[in-house]
Amino acid sequence: MPQLIDFLNLKKITEKYSSEINDAVNRVVRSGRYLQGCENEIFESNYADYIGTKYAVGCANGLDALIWIFRAYIELGLMHRGDEVIVPANTFIASILAITENELVPILVEPDINTYQIDGNLIEDAVTSKTRAVLLVHLYGQCAYTEKIENVCRKYDLKMVEDNAQAHGCKHRGRKTGSLGDAAAHSFYPGKNLGALGDGGIITTDDEKLASVMRALSNYGSTEKYIFKYRGRNSRLDEIQAAVLNVKLAHLDEDVKLREKVAKAYIQGITNPLISLPQVMNWKEHVFHIFPVRCSQRERLKDFLAEKGIQTLIHYPIPPHKQECYKEWNNLQLPVTEKIHDEELSLPISPALTEDETTYIIGQINKFRP
Repeated sequence: MPQLIDFLNLKKITEKYSSEINDAVNRVVRSGRYLQGCENEIFESNYADYIGTKYAVGCANGLDALIWIFRAYIELGLMHRGDEVIVPANTFIASILAITENELVPILVEPDINTYQIDGNLIEDAVTSKTRAVLLVHLYGQCAYTEKIENVCRKYDLKMVEDNAQAHGCKHRGRKTGSLGDAAAHSFYPGKNLGALGDGGIITTDDEKLASVMRALSNYGSTEKYIFKYRGRNSRLDEIQAAVLNVKLAHLDEDVKLREKVAKAYIQGITNPLISLPQVMNWKEHVFHIFPVRCSQRERLKDFLAEKGIQTLIHYPIPPHKQECYKEWNNLQLPVTEKIHDEELSLPISPALTEDETTYIIGQINKFRP
């Protein structure tokens, strides 16, 4: 058995750019400016250019980015507490938390079993007189947007908000996710395709008023020093993280290509009939943050791979509607979501995974028999 193959070796990934990162961090240290300085300004500008929006507003993390989008719409009078937001039922809990944090009501919609993205054919049936937005989650790095969903949003005058936490660099017909809707939240948690050396987040939008409100909300609600227009919080992206992200942003596209190479090897090489492979809608536009497979014997497969020195993770073992914090939903029956959460297993995928490691993983999966 080879040395343990980590699910994600962040140290190895970071070491690729260590000299550039060290220079960036030292530059911040020497500057004496550790918050709200030029590193943030540069990164916000670069990231907005990369995504293709007019504005990018840094904040402390991806959850706050989502929270500030909905809070800003409330502050602008475009949403009110008690309004509904359509959201995929199989998302990570943060997507739901951002809605309920603002006393809005999540309306859970089932995903497509093959792509794991929200089922666009079910969205219109979920619209009511209280619906104000659709939250698209580009889960696992694949685009959830479709023209059909946009048409529903236009028909009912709904905001389209994107949760782009797992999809940095993902595209739809050449346009980056994060620029497809009215506003988008992005996470820079270290394990993301574009990861900081700690927490970080950003919001992208073309809406100047929305960007202005979100910037104030993340700085105690202040529009100018000691003047507080909103009841905000301290949720700022620090200068060191912004500097590090600027370094890694320059390498993001090449890292995505390395992820794509691993994903193609998995798709072509895994032939075990017990394993359900994900459907890739467009190889040129998927960024493969996670490579999810499904297996009815998920726990046995996970244990088998662990015995062979292969670390895997589950994204996610318990769906939001079965969590204790949302016990009012525990009796909901969402069979597609539940099947995904019962069977999903994430294989190692990263720019640091070698060809030999990928080949070994494929070989072991093909040997699996419960």
